[in-house]
Amino acid sequence: MLAETATTSTGSANEAQQAASPPSKSASGKKQAPALGRALATQNPLYRTGRLTDVNCSPGDLPAGSMIAYRRFLTRVTNCLNKAWGAQFRKAGVKFTKPRLRIITTKVKTPCGAWNTGADGVYCSTDRTMYLMISKDQLRNPFPLGITRLIAHEYGHHVQQISGIWGYYWTARAGAGKAKRLQLSRNSELQAECFSSVFMSTMKGTSLVTDADWAYTVDWFRKNGAKGWPQNDHGKGATQAAWMTRGFNRGTPGSCNTWAASPRNTL
Repeated sequence: MLAETATTSTGSANEAQQAASPPSKSASGKKQAPALGRALATQNPLYRTGRLTDVNCSPGDLPAGSMIAYRRFLTRVTNCLNKAWGAQFRKAGVKFTKPRLRIITTKVKTPCGAWNTGADGVYCSTDRTMYLMISKDQLRNPFPLGITRLIAHEYGHHVQQISGIWGYYWTARAGAGKAKRLQLSRNSELQAECFSSVFMSTMKGTSLVTDADWAYTVDWFRKNGAKGWPQNDHGKGATQAAWMTRGFNRGTPGSCNTWAASPRNTL
């Protein structure tokens, strides 16, 4: 099991990722490289699909104090992610399946383990479910861009799962020492964050993703993104901000190939 947590008062960065033991068989489609090889991560067909499909996502307002509105907003964002990534997988000729979304208000035990203290988001590979927890503080002070970034990050882990990228990740992790495991974790987390930013770029200039709010979010990660990860399994703040900026500016899954990047760019 892999589990991490981070906290933030802005609502823009809270997330945790949990993954179960390596899958027994590959979940990706016909264009994958040989089973569980490194090419699943470094040369994945998704990297050759160009810009992420713009599905004109418009999840609507997120007023304070309404759990109904929060659920509706998260469901709409998830629908947008399904459409965008579904189209991308079709371009790649790789089988696509949607993740499940479960919105909760208290900690739950997932098939991947106990809920992590302080975590607002979890993707569990066992049941392929994104768990999003809405706290009272978030309900009182919603940050629409932040919660969209969070769910898009968790969705990024689902993309890794069904594309076969995590097949390599788990195989490599099984025989690795501590330093290598941390490097693999950074590759995974930085890619998920980059995938999230690629999705956010499709809404650039809208009321949800204004230039000011995006700049604020990236700067928050630059200054605070590493504080919740003392073992440096997510990358330094500047590294997180760099991959966010790269994904947002280029808008392509191929720009998020952390697995082929120089190790110094994933520290």
